[in-house]
Amino acid sequence: MLKPATIDAVLPQLAEALELRNVAVLQAPPGAGKTTRVPLALMDAPFLQGGKIIMLEPRRLAAVNAARYMAQCLGEEVGRRVGYGIRFERKVSSATRIEVVTEGILARRLQSDPLLEGVSAVIFDEFHERSLTCDLSLALCRDVQLGLREDLRLLVMSATLDAEPVAQLLGGAPLITTEGRQYPVEIRYLKSEPSGRLAETTCASVLRALSETKGDILVFLPGAGDIRRCETLLQQKLGSDVMVAVLYGDLPFAAQERAILPADRRKVVLATNIAETSLTIEGVRVVVDSGFSRQLRFDPSTGLNRLDTMRISAASAQQRAGRAGRVAPGVCYRLWTEHAQTTLLPFTPPEIKVSDLAPLALDLAQWGVADPASLSFLDLPPAAHLAEGRALLQSLGALDRRGNITPLGKKMAALPMHPRLSAMLAGSLATGQGGLACTLAAILSERDLLPRGGGTVSDSDLLDRLDALAERRDPQASRTVERLATYFRNALGVQGGHVQGDASVVGELLLMAYPDRVARERTPGSGRYLMANGSGARLSRRSNLRSQPFIVAVEVEGGGAEGEIHMASAVTLDAVRSGCAGAITRERRVFWDEREGRVVAREEERLGAIVLSERAATPDKREIGAALLGGILSGPGLSGLNWSDEARQFQNRVNFLRRVLPEEELPDLSDRALTENLERWLLPYLDGVRSLAHLARVDLREPLKGILEWRQQKLVDEEAPTHLKVPSGSRISLEYSAEGDPFLAVKLQEMFGLAETPRVAKGRVPVVIHLLSPARRPIQVTSDLKSFWNGAYREVCKELKGRYPKHPWPDDPWNAPATRHVKKRMS
Repeated sequence: MLKPATIDAVLPQLAEALELRNVAVLQAPPGAGKTTRVPLALMDAPFLQGGKIIMLEPRRLAAVNAARYMAQCLGEEVGRRVGYGIRFERKVSSATRIEVVTEGILARRLQSDPLLEGVSAVIFDEFHERSLTCDLSLALCRDVQLGLREDLRLLVMSATLDAEPVAQLLGGAPLITTEGRQYPVEIRYLKSEPSGRLAETTCASVLRALSETKGDILVFLPGAGDIRRCETLLQQKLGSDVMVAVLYGDLPFAAQERAILPADRRKVVLATNIAETSLTIEGVRVVVDSGFSRQLRFDPSTGLNRLDTMRISAASAQQRAGRAGRVAPGVCYRLWTEHAQTTLLPFTPPEIKVSDLAPLALDLAQWGVADPASLSFLDLPPAAHLAEGRALLQSLGALDRRGNITPLGKKMAALPMHPRLSAMLAGSLATGQGGLACTLAAILSERDLLPRGGGTVSDSDLLDRLDALAERRDPQASRTVERLATYFRNALGVQGGHVQGDASVVGELLLMAYPDRVARERTPGSGRYLMANGSGARLSRRSNLRSQPFIVAVEVEGGGAEGEIHMASAVTLDAVRSGCAGAITRERRVFWDEREGRVVAREEERLGAIVLSERAATPDKREIGAALLGGILSGPGLSGLNWSDEARQFQNRVNFLRRVLPEEELPDLSDRALTENLERWLLPYLDGVRSLAHLARVDLREPLKGILEWRQQKLVDEEAPTHLKVPSGSRISLEYSAEGDPFLAVKLQEMFGLAETPRVAKGRVPVVIHLLSPARRPIQVTSDLKSFWNGAYREVCKELKGRYPKHPWPDDPWNAPATRHVKKRMS
C-alpha cells in the first residue's frame, strides 16, 4: 500500500497566505502532521523576521510531546530551537524559535505583554476543542493584530472544525485544506443499543477487539471512575501478555507519559478525551469508543457547575476514530448503532457557551473591555453566564460597581487560578495565613487527596485533606499538590511552608473564596442547607462533615431540586460576620406567616438568602396592612375572606347592574378586579387585624359598599333590590348569581292574581320566577306569569291538588286571593 500524501503538499500555499494576509485557517484530518510539520516549516520563513512562533496546545502532555518530537526532528535536545512552556516547567533558551505552550500561559502573557515582544506568529492547534481560554486567546491576539501589531501572524489549525466561520472571523482568512496522511479506518457499529453498565459493555468490546485485531488498543471512556472499573475488569480477564494502562487528566504528569510510551507487549490504554487530539500513542491500530464524555455545565441560576456524562458529537467521534489510523490501517469499534450515529450533534458545544465565565469576566476587565462583542469571539458568551460571573467578581472585590477592575482584581488576575482561589490567596496575606492559603488552593486545584467518602470525620473536609497531605497517604498526589503550593508561595512571595491550621482558620480562608457559598442548615441534623446565593444543597456521602449550623460549601454539584455538597468546612457565625461584613444587611421584615396564620414582624441580619440572626419586632399599622394583603394574595385569595351571604349578594347585584346598565358606569366588583385592587378597597377596614381569627370577623359588606359613590349605592338599592313584595303581602328575597338574571323563589299560592312579571334594572330585566309547591319544591320556572296562569297552571293544578288538599288550587287564579296560608287559616 502506498503511503498517503503528507501535509507537506500545502505548506507552500500556507506560507504564502501568512505572508500576504497575516492570517490563515488550516483544516487537515488527524495524522496529517499539522502539529509538528507546520511549525518547523514556518520557523525560518523570511516574513517572520527571526521572531518566535508560539503554538498553543490544549493539554500539557500534548505540548511536551509535540516539542520533543520537533526537537528530535532537528536532531536537538528540547529547549534549543524548539522548547515548551507548561505549568511548573519551561524549557526554552535564547535560541528558541518555536515554543509550544498550554493555553493559559499565552492568555497570561498577553495580559502582561500585549505587544507580544519577540513573537512573530501564534498558532492555535486543535482549535476545534474550543476551550474558553483558547477562544479568549484568539480574541485577544486578533485585537492585538488589528490595533497594535499588523505584522503578527495568526494561524488556526484543526481536524474537525467548521472552518468557514473561523475564516470569516479572521477577516476572510485563506482556508487551506488537505487530505493528509490518514490511513483508512474501518468503523464497526453495534447492531443494537448496549444495555448494562458502561464499564462492563466496554470491557466486553475490548476483549472482542483483542481477539479480532492486531496492534495496541485505545479505549475512550467518559471519566476516571469508568476507567478504573474497566481496568479492574480487564485485569481479571487478561493474562500478563497484555498491558493495561490508564490516561486521564488527574493523573500525575509522569504517569500520563508512561501511558503513551511504547511497551514490550500488546497494550490497552483506557483514556478520557485527553487522548482525542494531538497525542500519538505509538502502536495504536484499534479504537474502542464508548461514545460518552464528561462535560461541565454551568447553571447561572444557581451559580453552580454540573458535571454531566453526555453523548459525544460527530466531530469528536471522527477525531477518536482517527487515532486508529495514525500508523497503519485501523479499526474503530463504536459502542452505538449506525442509526444513533445520525443523531449526534455535529460539534461539541464550546466551553464559552456552557462554562463558569467568572475567569473570562476578569480577563475582559483586565483587558479593559466592557462589551465582549467588541472582540473577535467565534461565539459570544451568554449574557446570563457573564452577568453571573461579574456578580461573583464584585462579591470577591475584583470589580467595582461599574464593572471596572480593582487593584485587588489586578492582583487576582496575575495568579494562574480561578478568581475564587486567587481572591483567597490575595486576602490571606493580610491575615498572615498565606502559606496555608497556598496549600488549600493547591489542594482545591488538583486531584482529590482522599477517596470519596474516606478520611476522618471532622469539622472540615479540607482539614482532613491537609492531614492526608501531611501524612502523604497518596504519595503521587501529595507531590503534585506540594509542587503547586510551592509555585503559589513563590508567586506571592510567601516564605516557608504552611502551618497546619485548625477548622476555624480554614473556614475563615475559604470565606474569602466562597462568600456566596456560606450556608446555614435548614433544620438541625438534617444535612440540608440554604446557601447565601439562594440555592439549596444537601451534604453528600463524599463529605465527611456532620451537622454544623454554618458551613462554607466548597465543592457543590448542581442538579435537581437541590445540589450536592461534596466538600465543605464549618465556619462560625462570628467568622461569617467578619469575613462577609460588606455583604451583610439588616432588614426589618413584616410578613404573613401562613403556618401561624398571623402577621409576624422580625428584624433580620442577612447574608444574601440566609438569615444569620433575628429578633421579634413590633409592626406599625402600615406594615400590618401590607403583610395582611400579601398573605391574602399569596394564600387563599378572596376565598379566605369573610364572605357573608349579604356581601356576596351585594357583589352580584353590582355586577348585574354593571352588565345591564353600562351607562351608569358602575365599578367592576368581579373577583379578578377585587383581587387586583385589594389594597384600595380592603386596607382601610383592617385596623387591628393581625391574624386569621381577626380577619374572619371583618364583614365585607361595608368595604364593598365603600367602593361605590353614594349615588351608585342608591341606584343599586333601587334597581337591584334585595327583596320584592308579592301579592300575598310577603317580602321575598331576590337572589342574584354571578351570572344570569335575578330570580325569585316563591310559593305558587302567593302569586295568585299577578299577571305582570316583576322587572328590575329600570324595567329592562324580568325577574325569573321559581314557583314552588307547598313543600317548597320547584314546580315551574318562568319569566312570563301571564302565560303560566293561562296555560301550564291547569296541568300543575291537576297534578298537585290531590297531593296538597289543604292548600288552595282555584280554577280561576286571576281572581283568587293570594295567600301564604292553608285553607283553614284562610276562613
